[in-house]
Amino acid sequence: MEYREIGKTGMKVTNISFGASSLGGVFHSLKEEDGIDAVYAAIDNGINFIDVSPYYGHQRAEIVLGKALKEINRNWFYISTKIGRYGKNGINYWDYSSGKAKDSVYESMERLHVDYIDLINVHDIEFADLEQICYETLPALTELRREGVVKHVGITNLNLRHFRYVIEHVPAGTVESVLSFCHYTLNDDSLTDYLDYFESKGVGVINASPYSMGLLTERGIPDWHPAPDALKRLSRKAIAHCRSKGVSIEQLAITFSVNNPRIATTLFSSACPENVVKTIHYANKLLDTELLKEIQALFEPGFRDTWVNT
Repeated sequence: MEYREIGKTGMKVTNISFGASSLGGVFHSLKEEDGIDAVYAAIDNGINFIDVSPYYGHQRAEIVLGKALKEINRNWFYISTKIGRYGKNGINYWDYSSGKAKDSVYESMERLHVDYIDLINVHDIEFADLEQICYETLPALTELRREGVVKHVGITNLNLRHFRYVIEHVPAGTVESVLSFCHYTLNDDSLTDYLDYFESKGVGVINASPYSMGLLTERGIPDWHPAPDALKRLSRKAIAHCRSKGVSIEQLAITFSVNNPRIATTLFSSACPENVVKTIHYANKLLDTELLKEIQALFEPGFRDTWVNT
């Protein structure tokens, strides 16, 4: 395993890490015992960073993860969770108020069976009033940081432009990391446009969803996937081309995503222990640069043509 520090946090994490969204049944149906075993497989094979959210499965992911974490030495992992995005009785809702942010942290700790959170993130700030994030939500989290309830504070978002806005409007050091998803993948590397800026601010970078929420997988995307039809067609071509070369699109996606030393870690999610082990194996393979060029050429008509204006 290769270890990289998240910004200036002191957290040296594995370059491939475990995202627990699958434990909430977000992408496919879940057998709880398989999800717990998937966590064990991640830890047993060297992963030391786990990310989750109360939103995933409307608390289910945190509950299942917590059952696994009870049996794991607390010194073996960093835990990251989020505030701001939730769900109840099948209904999604958002609440970025300071009171809810603090309450949510304590509720997450209870579900996860931990007495502190290593990294707390404001979840998907594109759904929020950015002024509220800067002047209410983040100050509440930095207060918890001063108290030692959380160790570090970050923000997550799909729209890359929002990261810069928030970082510029809060005191230096408030935001210690950003979590970006679907913007450092085989079909979209727009996260690289912002790496110089993040480094200049001492902000660490976490990449998520190297499979672009299932777009770059043999299994295929969920029905709700927002990619345009043209991008889906290009993805099917890329999947077939990799297969013709005897390499899975998943392997290439992972080796590409973990290969950038300026990105601290890349999160993937699976509730299948065998897939967890396989993904870690992919992360330790050398990047096939020739195949990468061929796949990027296939994506050229729609490269960076994702479902959000970055």
